Amino acid sequence: MAILLYRLGRLSFRRRGRVLALWLLLLALLGGGAAAFSGPTTSKFSIPGTESQKALDSLSREFPQAGGATGTIVVVAPEGGKLTPAAVAPVTAEAAKVPGVLAAVDPFASKAVSQDGRYALVQVQFSSAVDDITDAQREAYSEAGSDVADLRVEHGGEIMRGVPEIGSTEGIGVAVAALVLVLTFGSLVAAGMTLLNALVGVAAGMAGLFSLSSTVELTSTAPILALMLGLAVGIDYALFITSRYRQYLSEGMEREEAAGRATGTAGSAVVFAGATVVIALAGLAVADVPFLTVMGLAAAATVALAVLVSLTLLPAVLGFAGVRVLPRKLRTQDRAAAAEAGTAFGFRWGRIVARLRVPVLLVGVIGLGALALPVQDMRLSLPDAGTEAVGSPNREAYDLTTEGFGEGFNGRLVAVVSGDTPQATGAAAERTAALIMDTDGVLAVAPPQLNEKGTTALLAVIPETGPTDAATEDTVHAIRDRVEDVKGAGIALTGATAVGIDVSEKLADALPVYLLLVVGLSFLLLMLVFRSILVPLKAALGFLLTIGATFGITVLIFQEGHLADLVGLDTPGPLVSFLPILLIGILFGLAMDYEVFLVSRMREDFVHGTDAREAVISGVGHNARVVTAAAVIMTAVFGGFVLMPDPIIKSIGFALAIGVLIDAFVVRMALVPAVMHLLGRAAWYLPRPIDRALPDLDIEGERLNSHIPVPQPDAELVKT
Repeated sequence: MAILLYRLGRLSFRRRGRVLALWLLLLALLGGGAAAFSGPTTSKFSIPGTESQKALDSLSREFPQAGGATGTIVVVAPEGGKLTPAAVAPVTAEAAKVPGVLAAVDPFASKAVSQDGRYALVQVQFSSAVDDITDAQREAYSEAGSDVADLRVEHGGEIMRGVPEIGSTEGIGVAVAALVLVLTFGSLVAAGMTLLNALVGVAAGMAGLFSLSSTVELTSTAPILALMLGLAVGIDYALFITSRYRQYLSEGMEREEAAGRATGTAGSAVVFAGATVVIALAGLAVADVPFLTVMGLAAAATVALAVLVSLTLLPAVLGFAGVRVLPRKLRTQDRAAAAEAGTAFGFRWGRIVARLRVPVLLVGVIGLGALALPVQDMRLSLPDAGTEAVGSPNREAYDLTTEGFGEGFNGRLVAVVSGDTPQATGAAAERTAALIMDTDGVLAVAPPQLNEKGTTALLAVIPETGPTDAATEDTVHAIRDRVEDVKGAGIALTGATAVGIDVSEKLADALPVYLLLVVGLSFLLLMLVFRSILVPLKAALGFLLTIGATFGITVLIFQEGHLADLVGLDTPGPLVSFLPILLIGILFGLAMDYEVFLVSRMREDFVHGTDAREAVISGVGHNARVVTAAAVIMTAVFGGFVLMPDPIIKSIGFALAIGVLIDAFVVRMALVPAVMHLLGRAAWYLPRPIDRALPDLDIEGERLNSHIPVPQPDAELVKT
């Protein structure tokens, strides 16, 4: 591996003009594809095979007029006043005229008026699914009834659901990353080159993703997740290789040779660090959740591109930069002394951890364990309008509905009754309505609505509690249990609330399998890389501490509301249902990045003859500055997404940022060297049968050094 990458690095350095031209051509082609074939993203979160999704699929076939998008217009009279049919009629009439609307129901006809007569709900049914609604339709809907005098009119429903967009807040993370790179390298050229390298990879990944968006259904969060990871790992991988290149230059190595060896050694670590991230993200497919699979594969492809860019474009750009990647003081003849001074802090920290390894280990494990305690109270659900930003149209409509009718009206359920004949369907619908009404937690059941054939009936069910309330989940299960034995028709419970519950339960069931698969595959990969059993085991246990503490802090802030103002969170609530499995996948990959970066240098020095404990100090000493900079950069990139108003993106960005901080500074920079010092030579133990069976990947470059020795400068002839 190291020899292959060494040759690739030298070739890219030597043919830098062609390599740069090829990447620019690829960017142009992908950009053209994105412009020509880009399609809309979707806000749907569904899982084929669940009861709620089967019911929705059945509706689209048997009751198509009820399968389109819905909207709810909330009409409110002034304080102390009451609504009248004449006052509400203009709102209903304008809503009915919106393009694509099948019907707008008069609230006085549907009895959707509050007991005090001050609030009314105008139900609006569209013919198209929510993803097919145009901006013009959405704009016309949002204007319906807005000019009616003396009434407050708010427009909500799934048609007004916010879609997160890539905006200016992400630039804050990039700006912080640029500053950290300048401080780390002491060179504007090196910082700009590293950042540009990452941006090329992200641009290629995002363009390729949008090129496929017309044929692959992308959720609205998939491109943002790909952007998050592409930026973070792209900068980190370029930082790692560039740092090794600068080290070789400071030792007096010729530039092309330095580029080749940096790609062969640090590049090998980048390949395997990237492989762990790709495995973790692609492994999301085991959950058998289409939207999650697409998110994982999209992010994995962006990470793979970041690795490819770092191995090819980066050596080419290093060729253009020359010695300007070094700060001015390192361009002098005394490079080695200046370089050693730059790593002094890392060596001091490594010796501190070596001396205090037992206290460091105890404090770290106990502290992270304490932070993980809130995980036992974690609740999951899909987001609803009640968690959207205060002041958004959907949130205003949600709050007014709760104020006038109660939380349950925002979490309406739909029972779908399907029979072979109108008679059988009618009888089953009546029986079903009676059973549901007699279920604890149900507030009301509307009369059945029948399709044209009379073979499918819809029953609108109003629970007593809100869509994300734990009691609503109990109500859904109770309803399904009670109607299971109704004869003469098939009965399925659906609606946005039921879909959210089904998604959450399916993801919870898939989580243990996913965790076992990802940890198992990555354990094997790290065993290949480090020729050890204890090092991968230590890495996996350290990750469990990271993920536990990260979940605990996220629950404290986003679910329980402690310090919520610091992250701009309006309304605490359950975590989004796919956050745990997504966070485990991403953080495991990123945690292994730092593990590979740190421990590969320890392994490299140990293989080359250094004492096991001195190799630990050397690994920390040489890489502490790089890992610190990489962690700060990743935290800044992820932290930039915390500033977005969308609560899903905000929670993902926060959890990733805090997870990276914990893993890099507590687990990898403190606990890992402490454990490695305690283990000593035993850390590198691998049973002989396994050692013979495993291929030698040569990540530490031992074979590279033996097959292609470092060229030595010609000795000066001494005249006698």
